[in-house]
Amino acid sequence: MTLRLLKSFALSVDQDRVPISSSAQRLLAFLALQNMPRSRTYVAGMLWPDVTASRANANLRSSLWRATRTGHQVIDASAQELAICKHIDVDIHVAATRAHRLLDMSRPCDDILTAQTREDLSADLLPEWSENEWVLVEQEQYHELRLYALEAMTERLTAAGRHGEAVAAGLAAVRAEPLRESAHRVLMNAHLAAGNRGAALRQYEQCRRVLLEELGLEPSQTLRDLVPAHSGSGDATTPAPSGSGGAAPELPTRRIVCHPASEVRHPTSEVRHPASQAPAQGTDTSAPAGTVPA
Repeated sequence: MTLRLLKSFALSVDQDRVPISSSAQRLLAFLALQNMPRSRTYVAGMLWPDVTASRANANLRSSLWRATRTGHQVIDASAQELAICKHIDVDIHVAATRAHRLLDMSRPCDDILTAQTREDLSADLLPEWSENEWVLVEQEQYHELRLYALEAMTERLTAAGRHGEAVAAGLAAVRAEPLRESAHRVLMNAHLAAGNRGAALRQYEQCRRVLLEELGLEPSQTLRDLVPAHSGSGDATTPAPSGSGGAAPELPTRRIVCHPASEVRHPTSEVRHPASQAPAQGTDTSAPAGTVPA
């Protein structure tokens, strides 16, 4: 049995979708992202924070009953705790494990430098579920993890001389966060390593244009230095003429989350979960935040 949380929710057995109610979907997704047993009180408080404890517990019992209607065991339930069944393969667990491996530059990981890894890291976590506070926290944490991992993947592929794949990974990082200079930088380096100075310059101009339009900022000196060092052009900060051929396509922008380097939780072995947030009254705070296996 597999559970997909990237791009959208889907529970399946041997490629066949398993029908499941929306409330049971939310419960199963929450337990999958926690990836550890949680008390019933904690789960009820996190999923229904705006109602009374008795109402939240009633909602939880209803969701558990609906989960049994799938005809498959998907939740291990005891009198005190709940957990997702261990036989269920969860796509975000696999993606996060690969992301952590990519970020560990002390170890090789050629076996996961694949199109499938790039595709998984290009997908958002439950993008249509943003109305739930606990989902927002999970989404932002996985978004940061996958951006770092895509950049690391681009650098590894560039170093291996797999320039086309490196460019594809770099483009995925830029699409995910168009205002992120480090994503543009690794993509420019991939172009330069392949000898494509024009493509690197166009990527620089795209980055410069987006930063100016959205933030009123110029690219950093680090990014500017890449262009004259390799292109042999004069003023690398002068934008290309409007309508010039081969210009990179416009990319959508997204909400900006600024993380000073000293404060960024660089993912290594775990993805923190919303237990660190103040739980609803009556919830269980004895357990640490949930993790995704490294």
